[in-house]
Amino acid sequence: MKKLAAKVLCGLFAITATAGFSMVAEAAHGDKVNIAAPFKATVLVDGLGSPWEVLWGPDNSLWVTERQAKSISKVDPKKGKHKVLYTFNNAVAAPPHQGVLGLALDPQFLKGNNYVYTAYTYEVNGEKHARIVRMTYDPKTETLRDETAILDNLPASVDHNSGRLRFGPDGKLYYTIGDQGNNQGTRVAKEIQAQMLPTAEQVAANDYSLYPGKILRLNADGSIPSDNPVLNGVQSHVYAYGFRNTQGLAFVGDKLFATEHGPSTDDELNLIEKGGNYGWPYVAGYRDNESYVYANYSQASKELQAKFDSNNIPVGVPTQLETDFNAPNLKDPLKSFNVVRNGYDFADETYAPLYYVGWPTIAPSSVAYYPADGKITEWQNSLLITTLKNGAIYRVKLDGKSEQVQGDVEKLFKTNNRYRNVLVSPDTTKIYVATDNGGNALGKDGKPITEMENKGAIIVIEYTGDKTGK
Repeated sequence: MKKLAAKVLCGLFAITATAGFSMVAEAAHGDKVNIAAPFKATVLVDGLGSPWEVLWGPDNSLWVTERQAKSISKVDPKKGKHKVLYTFNNAVAAPPHQGVLGLALDPQFLKGNNYVYTAYTYEVNGEKHARIVRMTYDPKTETLRDETAILDNLPASVDHNSGRLRFGPDGKLYYTIGDQGNNQGTRVAKEIQAQMLPTAEQVAANDYSLYPGKILRLNADGSIPSDNPVLNGVQSHVYAYGFRNTQGLAFVGDKLFATEHGPSTDDELNLIEKGGNYGWPYVAGYRDNESYVYANYSQASKELQAKFDSNNIPVGVPTQLETDFNAPNLKDPLKSFNVVRNGYDFADETYAPLYYVGWPTIAPSSVAYYPADGKITEWQNSLLITTLKNGAIYRVKLDGKSEQVQGDVEKLFKTNNRYRNVLVSPDTTKIYVATDNGGNALGKDGKPITEMENKGAIIVIEYTGDKTGK
């Protein structure tokens, strides 16, 4: 049963002597500690089935996909009232990335049509797939109907499905597909396909098997746009490639920004360019040969695959330095979280037995733009990035052209949670943060945690300071 509105986040932030709450930015690996601004925080709703996407609809409701519950729902942003609009009985949901994922409302939603787009994973004869579907919303009954697949039989996996869905200002749909978790864990014998591009024969046959590790661009009916890039002589849905696990997409004007999960280091913030190659698996972060070597376990013996370790590579596993790879369309990230030198201790006993939560990755799960005319002066023209491992929001300032990162990174609102998604309210005075139901993270005390403080919640963080934006 959902617990509704007005529950104060006890234990999240220190209560000050004055009314309300005060949140103080924390130093992120030496980043600058900025002057605190006043905020208050409440739980709008919790107990959701692993919320993945939260959008603000033109009906002034929060539209939510619940990955594990396999549903699309709406939440009243004032009262927290929760209503399920549709449940996808054909979907398969399981941790960490299977179920109902991205969500997009048609640019003409409730103005010229009532189309809603989402993506979900399913299974046929034990094989994982994903599809992007279009549905029609009935505002009178508050239900969705007429599920129609616009792009089907996409690759899917138990891991790294990505699944973020966005309409661009060009009216096209952008969709992220991760590398499926290949070359690691239970999929250690499977080759990473992020650098492999579809052939003309595959495109003609609607064979999307080489779409992992890509950002796709498609027409609203699922067809290939006529102005998509031609890569290796072939035009397909592929807009950019060379990605590991892109879970965040945000447009700033006509510029597309994306966040990318790194392996053990080097999460990325990228500016996505048409036809760009973003390097994975040969490059993680910057092409600097620091603390990352591509180890192709998929080409190693079963004996060596059984010894998989991303940071201590057994002799005999094929490897390649970052500087051994080059491509004319290779793009560097705008920002890498966080670069460390060779010799970094990835087995620090401080974090045992969950060593990976102590690695210098932040696990960026979404990104949203805080506008240049927003009410919070210090945040203007910034990207807000949610993190899973750190349970925090990283604010990244952009330059005047919104093309480069400018200045320091600010780490905000650290809690004992995994932040899955962030949304800025239309009036820019609030942000809505969705949290995971479970998982592992780094707690406020710097130690690994396995229990989340707010499970499947949407947290409202409201700015209570000067709202003139001057």
